[in-house]
This record gives sequence, structure tokens and C-alpha cells, in this order.
Amino acid sequence: MATKATCRHPFFDPEFLVNKPEQNQPNFANSAEAEFANLLDYYGIEWQYEPRTFDLEWDADGNVTQAFSPDFYLPGQDLYIELTTLRPKLAGFKNRKIRRMQELYPDINVKLFKRGDIRRLMTKYGIDDEAARIQGTEAQPDADET
Repeated sequence: MATKATCRHPFFDPEFLVNKPEQNQPNFANSAEAEFANLLDYYGIEWQYEPRTFDLEWDADGNVTQAFSPDFYLPGQDLYIELTTLRPKLAGFKNRKIRRMQELYPDINVKLFKRGDIRRLMTKYGIDDEAARIQGTEAQPDADET
């Protein structure tokens, strides 16, 4: 019986960080964000972690009641990226925020990577253990629901 060979890219090796020494890594909300940052580093893509917060709703006095900080900004692509590992049933929260952001800030480019997108990316690069963590009902929750 043949076994599946696992190809592991260097950016999934904890010892490997191209642009940022480990002590300068941001406090990522979950491991999927850390893996995504390593992927960007490996390919030499400049990124910033949660560099901007977009106000989405205000009360009658003009105080912000809801805001959104996308996970990554890629300056070279002028693109914000939000990752979510929430189950599809619960991801509507993120979808609503992104739709509202697009209504209020139509010139801002934002892309949502959903749980399945992240799982496929991880599987493609041979990190099956991490991919399995965001499959089924045991998905890791996002730490920041704002």
C-alpha cells in the first residue's frame, strides 16, 4: 500500500521566517493567520497586520458602535484580507461586516478568505494537521469578533 508523501514548504517550518524575526511577530488571533503571514513572507509579499480600523456604524451622538479591522493589508496589491476559520453557519457575521465596509468605503479593496479557502491552501502546502483543525465542527474560533 502506497503512502502519501507530504511536501512541506519552508514557510511552515517554525524556524523559518523571512522578513520578521519571531520576537517581532504580531499577536495573531489564530494559527491560520500566523501560517498566512509565513506564506506571504516566503513569497516576499509585503504585509501589515491589522493596520487600519474602518468605522461601520455610529449611534445618534456620532460615537462608533461597530468597526472592522481586516487581518492583513498588502500594500503592493492595495488589498485588505480577512481570514475566518468560523464554520460557514457562523461566518455571516464577517460577511455582513465586509458588505458594510464595501458600502461605506467603495474604493477600498477587501477579500474574505473563508474557512474552506484556508483549509485548501494549507492542504496544498502539506500542513494537513493545521487544515484538519479547521474542518468539521471543531473549527478554531476567531479571537476577535469585532
